[in-house]
Amino acid sequence: MELKIRNRSRVMQFIALAMFITLVWAYAQIEWGPPSSVREQQVTVRGSVLAADGSVLARTVDKKRLYPQGTLAGQVIGMLGDSGGLEGIERTFDEPLARGEDVQLTLDPQAQANVEAALARGVQTHQAEHGTVVMMETRTGRILAAATYPPFDPTNWRSVPGMQERVRNRAFLDAYEPGSIMKPLSVAAAVNDGLTSPGTVYTTPMSRFVGGRWGSTINDSVDHPPMLTTQQVLRYSSNVGMSHIVEGFTYERLRGYLADFGWGQEVKLSGAVTARGILKPLGDWNDLERATNSFGQGVSGTTLQMAAAYNTLANDGRYVAPRLIEGAPAGERRDVLRPASARIARTMMRNVVTEGKFASIDGYDIAGKTGTAQVPVPGGYSKTLFISTFAGFFPADEPRVTVAVMVYGAKGGAYQGSQVAAPIFREIASGMFSEWGTPPSTAAVPQEDK
Repeated sequence: MELKIRNRSRVMQFIALAMFITLVWAYAQIEWGPPSSVREQQVTVRGSVLAADGSVLARTVDKKRLYPQGTLAGQVIGMLGDSGGLEGIERTFDEPLARGEDVQLTLDPQAQANVEAALARGVQTHQAEHGTVVMMETRTGRILAAATYPPFDPTNWRSVPGMQERVRNRAFLDAYEPGSIMKPLSVAAAVNDGLTSPGTVYTTPMSRFVGGRWGSTINDSVDHPPMLTTQQVLRYSSNVGMSHIVEGFTYERLRGYLADFGWGQEVKLSGAVTARGILKPLGDWNDLERATNSFGQGVSGTTLQMAAAYNTLANDGRYVAPRLIEGAPAGERRDVLRPASARIARTMMRNVVTEGKFASIDGYDIAGKTGTAQVPVPGGYSKTLFISTFAGFFPADEPRVTVAVMVYGAKGGAYQGSQVAAPIFREIASGMFSEWGTPPSTAAVPQEDK
């Protein structure tokens, strides 16, 4: 009897130990990771990527990743590989998407489609290598559209030649010298510091030597009168005029303004990888550097940074950090200019568009500026490769959106920003006014056209 009891006790102890080990194993699986069967289930229910209006940009059906909108915002969305997200939102939000959580973007599908169509036509017309556009909502910084051409198809990326180039989100990653689109920003800063006004007059020959012993000659490319007001400096895009306007700045002061506009600064954009561009350290500045930076040479940034900088003018002088994810915390906001200074700059830019007519639309107020930059090469600048830009906002009096356009490597003889980028901006603006249902105003039609 005693032997039977002893044996039964050992059996019970063994069973208890086995149960304890099983419980420990189960607890460890819960703490350290779900069983493989659960992990597989999570993959099959990968979360969707949604646009601002809730339309689906990416979703999983029967273990297959689908992109219902095709190439729309392809570089922003990125693509999915066998082991997870490889680029774009699919990569930056890989973990929450893998858990089945949805990610909603600020992109407006209609605005995105409008921007992509206008950009594609412009790049193709001028046989350019590529182009980018960013559209921001003025008050909030929400990115309504971010386009790169040529397009990228997230579904069939494995069979696309040159996939690594096509998937590159150039709007956020490619930094370049902005050229003359920098001029309104520098003028706005000078107005803000009381160094100039729209009617201030400057002596403006077609060339001027700046910088003393280590200086260089600055040239203008558009014929103009020998005396120009600040308004006319923007109208004729005079580099010589800009060199006069910024002479009252200390190096530190002007560089500080450019940094506040976002040049050379990190763009902390949830959901995307971005480039910061170049703004040379203060120790490298001199009279020539001050002048060239004021008209967009020697400094570089992305189309995203260009849009954010111009949005500061549209937003009464307040910089608003761009935002791509709905519900994400608002980014940095900082006052760069007094509201009155920003409004003076907006009026000057509206006059530039009205007088130049490159981006104007009869019946609508638009403000902006063209830019044409040579591409830096060893030993100087290329004489055959150009970057064509246009940045602006509309409506000019109460801006709703800010748009920046860049086209790289236009061919066929037309490469100026007024010839290449401005028409793209005009087409985008026309599409947005149509989307908003905004009727034309007779007050916005130039007098000579009435």
